[in-house]
Amino acid sequence: MKDINNNLTPGKNTKNIQPRKGKSFGYQVLGFGAGGSASPFVVATGGTIVTCGNFKTHIFTGDGTFCVSNAGKASGSNTVDYFVVAGGGGGGRDNFGACRVGAGGGAGGFRLSNSVGCLPAPAMSPLSNPTGLPVSVAAYPVTVGGGGAAGTPPSVGGAQGGNSIFAGSSTITSAGGGGGMGHSPTSDSPGTTTKGGSGGGSQGPSSPTGTGAGNTPPVSPPQGNNAGDGGASPSFAGGGGGGAGAVGGNQSGSTGGSGGVGSFIACAMIGPTAPSYGTAGPASGRYFSGGGGTKESGGGGDGGGAAASGGANATVNTGGGGGGQRNATPGAGGSGIVIIRYKFQ
Repeated sequence: MKDINNNLTPGKNTKNIQPRKGKSFGYQVLGFGAGGSASPFVVATGGTIVTCGNFKTHIFTGDGTFCVSNAGKASGSNTVDYFVVAGGGGGGRDNFGACRVGAGGGAGGFRLSNSVGCLPAPAMSPLSNPTGLPVSVAAYPVTVGGGGAAGTPPSVGGAQGGNSIFAGSSTITSAGGGGGMGHSPTSDSPGTTTKGGSGGGSQGPSSPTGTGAGNTPPVSPPQGNNAGDGGASPSFAGGGGGGAGAVGGNQSGSTGGSGGVGSFIACAMIGPTAPSYGTAGPASGRYFSGGGGTKESGGGGDGGGAAASGGANATVNTGGGGGGQRNATPGAGGSGIVIIRYKFQ
């Protein structure tokens, strides 16, 4: 009987058997390995990328695309946190005379999800949603809203800020801040709209019903707050714009209202080495979406989200409202920002 073991011994007629088997076996191993080594974490590109511990943060200060090439797994990470801030509303102008004060612009809508951070930090904003968004392999458009224009004659009310959008698995839209009311020589003027993510301040008792409403359109958790009320004759001082962290201040006598405070974002979301958008807040984070104050109030808001004392422009990429002004050019709203964050290892 022929010894079948001889076929396994290299020889003249069998010299190619082992290489073929080795190549075939090796191919199978490599094929199995390639199929089983896909990253359990999200892999993506787009925006300015900041790495912080086990997390990557994509910062969009203008329109762009968040491109996901690997959707990750539940065993690692298959969701992303979002931070979507709209443009702030422009401040209103009084064009009637020394007795009136234009109202402050409302802050841009402020929406975010909040998960475990990369560094110890104070609690996130109470407006945060505890649940992130699942992602798929896809290209997700990102829109960053511009700041609303300041009120100029003859339309002296500030313009509403632009919406910011992250078109993920569930589209997250933050509404632009409402424009602050102004006053022409003949009447109050609400500008484009005083409703928005946070409301724009009102101007005097003849302001239309519903002026300065925040969280418009309504979402949960809310994306902002109402504006402050303006005054009656003889002062007609304007109210402060609403902020993400608080309502706008009411006028007091001839003094206009302060803008509502911005809301805090921990460094865990934006990364400790990320650019400082606006005046830096505490070292462990920054504030965004502060409402605009008025000329006499000395301004409103806090940290990076503080837009402005009266007449001052809000800082870009903070979503702050523009400051109101009397008989002079008021401030424009600040543009928004979109930030997307996920665990990558």
